[in-house]
Amino acid sequence: MTILETAVDLPCGVAIPNRLAKAAMTEGLADPYHRATPALNQLYRRWSTGGIGLNITGNVQVDITHLERPGNVVIDGNGGLDELCAYAEAGRANGTELWMQINHPGRQCPASVNPHPFAPSAVQLGRNDAHYGEPIPMTAEQVIDIRDRFVNVAKTAKETGFSGVQIHAAHGYLLSNFLSPITNQRSDVWGGSLENRARLLLDIVRSTRDVVGPDFPIGVKMNSTDFQHGGFTLEDCQQVVRWLSDAGLDLLEISGGTYEQPAMVGGVGNAATYEDPLKESTAQREAYFVDYAKAIRPAATMPLMVTGGFRTREAMEHAVSEGLVDVVGIARPLCGDPESPGKLLRGEIDALPDYENILDVTEEDAPNLKPHQRMALAAAGRQGWFCLNIIRIGQGKEADMDLSCMDAAQQYDENEAATNDRRLEVL
Repeated sequence: MTILETAVDLPCGVAIPNRLAKAAMTEGLADPYHRATPALNQLYRRWSTGGIGLNITGNVQVDITHLERPGNVVIDGNGGLDELCAYAEAGRANGTELWMQINHPGRQCPASVNPHPFAPSAVQLGRNDAHYGEPIPMTAEQVIDIRDRFVNVAKTAKETGFSGVQIHAAHGYLLSNFLSPITNQRSDVWGGSLENRARLLLDIVRSTRDVVGPDFPIGVKMNSTDFQHGGFTLEDCQQVVRWLSDAGLDLLEISGGTYEQPAMVGGVGNAATYEDPLKESTAQREAYFVDYAKAIRPAATMPLMVTGGFRTREAMEHAVSEGLVDVVGIARPLCGDPESPGKLLRGEIDALPDYENILDVTEEDAPNLKPHQRMALAAAGRQGWFCLNIIRIGQGKEADMDLSCMDAAQQYDENEAATNDRRLEVL
């Protein structure tokens, strides 16, 4: 048995069967009423039998008027409890833990869904402005309502058979907005000092614990830094981790970035506005956020999970054996080969598949585009390629390895538009 095959004991008493976790990825497979579907069951049964110890869902939304994308699952008085039970059963096949990731997108809600989404303050998203509306500052009553919605979704997750929850406080979504002084310019108890900016996240964790009990796993996904000048810093993160440790958190996933600085998918901070304090050592490592986990470790009493960039068994075993991480998060490789974690654990392969290098747009592909335009198209195509293959796996098919980057960008946009049209028809 290698160290990757050993169990991870959580503070609540639950054990994750091995060190490999499927990190959250958006699926876009809900029905027009935002309920779980047989396609989600097919997808998560495939992932749960592929060798991972922990299965974390894509973000389940707490408010049906605020979505990360049109196909999100939502728990907001829209029924679907039987469907959630079937989803949970499929995702726990093979003894795999299945945690529901709970989220509110905040200002990163598409304008086609809500042209004026909730946010801590009226700070417009600075990237892809045409796709996102002008946010509305939340009232104190609305902040309390959001807290209660997170807790209600966690309660529903437990009641329908999910074995844990993860609170999404990273990547520029609502809870991440509250943590950052760039997007949280409030002067009430929810803004200003770091203690106030972290109040909503900590209230959600503590209130969730009161509702689900002491033996139900609660995780948080949080940025190590936003990679933006004046934003949420590594030092901020270390302090919030101390508070989360006191709150009895079971697993902390370390990530980073926002839609404006997408470090979570390998994007780098803008050197003109942000100086990454760990950039030299991070660049030498396979995984994006391992060095940040190392810096955060002294503040954490709970196990740590890092997602982003891990591909080789050697790097994973090194990170775990050195105590840098306890759980290795895997995401994009599972969109092409859902069985790859099991193959890695059994020694059939030494590295997970890496599809990033094949998903590019060359001058030959698009001779009329400038280099920066080709880079933007490639980024959209990569996102589309992974999302479309998630949908294929949910349909019981294998991933389409012949799908080009350019075709994926177009097909993804068409799929999102059609999904939104179906959603609007039942409103």
